[in-house]
Amino acid sequence: MEDHIPILLVMLGCIIMSGYFSATETAFLSMNKTKLRTLAEKGNRRAALALRLEEKYESLISTILVGNNIVNILLSSLGTILFIDLLGKDIGATVSTAVITVVVLIFGEVSPKSIAKDVPESFAMFSAPIIRMLMVVLTPVNWLFAMWKKLLAKIMGVKKDDTMSQEELLMLVDEVEEGGTIDTDEGELLRNVIEFTDRTAEDILTPRVDLEGVEKDMPVEEIRNLFASSPYSRLLVYDDDIDHIVGVLHQKAFYRYLHDPASAGKLEDMMIPPLFIHKDETIHDLLKVLQQQKSHMAIVMDDYGGTLGIVTMEDILEEIVGDIWDEHDEVVEDFQLLSDEDDVQVYRVDCLANFEDFCAFFDLKAESDCVSVGGWIMEQLGKVAGVGDSFVCGQLTVTVTETEERRVAFAEVVRHPVSEEEEAGEETEPHPTDN
Repeated sequence: MEDHIPILLVMLGCIIMSGYFSATETAFLSMNKTKLRTLAEKGNRRAALALRLEEKYESLISTILVGNNIVNILLSSLGTILFIDLLGKDIGATVSTAVITVVVLIFGEVSPKSIAKDVPESFAMFSAPIIRMLMVVLTPVNWLFAMWKKLLAKIMGVKKDDTMSQEELLMLVDEVEEGGTIDTDEGELLRNVIEFTDRTAEDILTPRVDLEGVEKDMPVEEIRNLFASSPYSRLLVYDDDIDHIVGVLHQKAFYRYLHDPASAGKLEDMMIPPLFIHKDETIHDLLKVLQQQKSHMAIVMDDYGGTLGIVTMEDILEEIVGDIWDEHDEVVEDFQLLSDEDDVQVYRVDCLANFEDFCAFFDLKAESDCVSVGGWIMEQLGKVAGVGDSFVCGQLTVTVTETEERRVAFAEVVRHPVSEEEEAGEETEPHPTDN
């Protein structure tokens, strides 16, 4: 038996190295680079080394795979020699295969990978100096593999794509947030920035029915009264109707005119030329235009040249940082709970609310091109909504409770318990109810 001790020691070393290579591979695949970067900035040399090695990922993974295969093959060969010597040729090879397979699976694969998955950053920092030395030793082998990879890529016409899609960026933000590196508010801010380019002027505009304006020939006293009663510091100036906007009147310029009409010039001179944009203009491009034109507001036009609404600089910024409130804003709760009895909730819904937010709040699986809840309600009814009109969609019963100028202002939404069909994933088509 003493003659077998050297073989057993070498086999033990192979098992340890197999576990090391497997754990290192898992650690570098699972580690949070943001955490390591933070440690590196604080002076942790091993964290900085792990990040440098991760940047050479192809050489790193090649070293790990070559090393792992070498020790596993050596372990298998020594195991065969050992068991044949102990048990004979007839059953030695078979027993060796079974035992080595179980040992490698438990101690060389499953266990080390499970441990490394739980503490990837710590193990990556522990492993970094050792794997760097092995990368230097196996440099010729890694070079051969790199050349072979390039040859295969050229033959097969494979092109490397380092670009990251929006979905991948959002997943990255979720992972960083779950890791605790950033908090919920910071994660939401990053998601808003990533999704910023997808939104258009039509998605965030103040609709036509909510616009306030003055006719270009309106008496000064009426304009002053309108400014006094309006929460807005800018009013649209139109000729004949709101589809023919000729300028934007700022409150400051107007009152300067009132106090000194001789020095301020005519009222028409106080107007700022309007900036017109199409409804499909992305808010990313619109922000650049507003900055270049030094303008605070843009008039959104529909496909026929009519006024669809307006978009302000504040509207665009709110898409990134969330709602911005000042002392003149009226705080409106989009989804106000009125009652909650017997698993039935009744809500009062502001129909200017975003339809996507509505679906997220009520866990509703529905698709629509409409931006607001009010637009979706009229789409489902198939007509201009009136008070009392209602329909059922999934576990929701939606009833119009208030309208303003042919648009839905508020609705009552009753959420019933989820049925067995809905729990099974079956979608229910909206259908009107009898009034």
